[in-house]
Amino acid sequence: MKLARYGARGAEKPGLIDADGKLRDLSGHVSDIAGDVLTDLDKLKSIDPASLPLVEGEPRYGACVGGTRKFICIGLNYADHAAESGMDVPPEPVIFAKFTSAICGPNDPIIIPRNSVKTDWEVELGFVIGKTAKYVKEEDAMDHVAGFCLINDVSEREFQAERAGQWVKGKSSDNFGPTGPWLVTPDEVGDFDNLGMWLEVNGERVQDGSTATMVYRVPFLVSYLSQFFTLEPGDIISTGTPPGVGLGFKPPRYLKAGDTVELGIAGLGTQKQICVADD
Repeated sequence: MKLARYGARGAEKPGLIDADGKLRDLSGHVSDIAGDVLTDLDKLKSIDPASLPLVEGEPRYGACVGGTRKFICIGLNYADHAAESGMDVPPEPVIFAKFTSAICGPNDPIIIPRNSVKTDWEVELGFVIGKTAKYVKEEDAMDHVAGFCLINDVSEREFQAERAGQWVKGKSSDNFGPTGPWLVTPDEVGDFDNLGMWLEVNGERVQDGSTATMVYRVPFLVSYLSQFFTLEPGDIISTGTPPGVGLGFKPPRYLKAGDTVELGIAGLGTQKQICVADD
């Protein structure tokens, strides 16, 4: 099952993608793809998509999950990306956060912050918590995952690494978290440990990797994170990126106003963002 949210920012409606790839309105059944809805998605699986109204035109897609309280990211979680960054694979997952105000729709613009000189891209596999998780065993972890999604972990490298303090200020600018277009349930994703992923800047393929090179896998991450704090329905976890980020080029390459970023993960859809300056 592929779930989506569509409409104006802040007023998104719930939707479902049918077998023909068409968007259908779910608002007659649920108010949002959020909270308790995520805990019992089996109720939605019983709905015949053909019975839902078709959504006409080309509406804006919002982030594929609402009500997110935590946006958690895992750093250096691909061995080949750690190598291009000149860093060792960490002995435990590197955890940092994006503020939830960074969350935006998959095709909303990337807003390059004022005074930014090193805005970068990162295609990432995300997953969304469906059931509260606290001190979860790894073998039970997937019972707490509602689904998977595509994320661009946009990053400002100077803010992140050269301005002292935590990474969060280089990760949390407005629109630095394009999420979606869909939340895809695990049964439809299949082997999430072997999904092709890619990202292009102005039509040039710069990232071309696979979740197969991920160091710390999804079940482990659910269990690991739940030892430190409670994971709640709607929380987003972004799991790291393969090689090919702008920081890794020699010389490094970064985004500027007018650039186009496109990215995708097999089975999870695609995103397209135009970069604009935040004047």
